[in-house]
Amino acid sequence: MKIESRLFGFGAFFFFPVSVIYGFLTGWTEWVGILGVLLLGGLSLMVGAYLAFTAKRVGMRPEDRSDAEIHEGAGEQGHFSPWSWWPLVLGLACAAGFLGLAVGFWIVYIAAGLALVGLVGWVYEYSRGDHAH
Repeated sequence: MKIESRLFGFGAFFFFPVSVIYGFLTGWTEWVGILGVLLLGGLSLMVGAYLAFTAKRVGMRPEDRSDAEIHEGAGEQGHFSPWSWWPLVLGLACAAGFLGLAVGFWIVYIAAGLALVGLVGWVYEYSRGDHAH
C-alpha cells in the first residue's frame, strides 16, 4: 500500500499550490473553485495518511515488492455477498434522492426513508436468517 499512500500524499502537495495559483488567476473572486481545490487537497492528504497507516499495520503485499510473482496475489481477496439485494436498494434510494433535488424536494424525504431501510438491511444482513453468526 506504499504506492497508493504516496500517490495520494503527493496529490496533496499538488492540489494545495494549485489552489493558490487558481486564486491568483481568478483574482481571489471565485471562492467556490478555490475552496473546492483546497478540499480536494485535504481529502487527498486524509486518504494518503489512512493508506500509510494501513500499510504499516498490514505489511508488505505482493504489489509492493518488485520481486513478487503473479501467483502470490491469488486467493481470497475479502468477504463479499454476491446474493445481496441491499446495494440495489441503496442505489435506487440515491437515484430517487437526486431525482428529488431536480424535480421536487418532497421526493428526497421518501428517498431518505428508503436509504435508511436499505442501510439497516445491509448492515444487519448477517445478523438474521440463514447467514446469522
